[in-house]
Amino acid sequence: MSFGRRVQIKTDEEVEILRESSLLVGKTLAVVAERIRPGVTTLQLDAVAEEFIRDHGAEPGFKGYGGFPNSLCTSVNEAVVHGIPNDRPLVDGDIVSVDCGVLKNGFYGDSAYTFAVGAISPEVQKLLDVTKECLMLAIEQAVVGKRIGDIGYACQTHAEQHGYGVVRELVGHGLGRALHEAPEVPNYGRRGNGPRLMDGMVLAIEPMINLGRKEIFHEEDGWTIVTKDRLVSAHFEHDVVVRKDQADVLSSFIEIEEVIKKN
Repeated sequence: MSFGRRVQIKTDEEVEILRESSLLVGKTLAVVAERIRPGVTTLQLDAVAEEFIRDHGAEPGFKGYGGFPNSLCTSVNEAVVHGIPNDRPLVDGDIVSVDCGVLKNGFYGDSAYTFAVGAISPEVQKLLDVTKECLMLAIEQAVVGKRIGDIGYACQTHAEQHGYGVVRELVGHGLGRALHEAPEVPNYGRRGNGPRLMDGMVLAIEPMINLGRKEIFHEEDGWTIVTKDRLVSAHFEHDVVVRKDQADVLSSFIEIEEVIKKN
């Protein structure tokens, strides 16, 4: 996974194209959310997502990227990220992180949401809630003059206050004409450390938080990353633009959560 060497500052026009791509990801995840229930396979979700993306004039951002075979990364339970869709039915009590990317008009959108399948335990629901809170606290730090370490510190501190493990080996990233651009955006760090945040930087911020320990390993498929202790992991991701007083969030969970409320 190459992040490039130089941070690309985006023009206002480029930001609006990125916003369109990012919002399309949210719409795609909302269509996926409508179909998540016990008995559905992640391969079925993947087919729905790819059709929706192509019907809206875009290409799946992940399919073929580095050899990845599908349009969605679907990571169930102890899978942290990069899970390959398969034909195993989801069961009641599962959680599944669905990470989606699109490429439209030359720019990528990249967002993720972790869904409950049927009824999940209060312990796991709390992990989902706290992970999403980590994302929002991290986004609050994405303002001009702060540093990358401030984003990671906000995420890490909140997660560890609840006794959760913060994955170290996987990070957020810059976003633009490439899916992964500089800078890397870790979910841990020290305040005041790292590259300074500048107006027009576009970041994909994506906490990956484990119910248990932080350690992970690669499955034999070469893609799926799972927790070493086999406890569940949650993952949420937004695309944001660094601005002077408040980050501009390009992606959206609104339509996803409207679907969840109805279901």
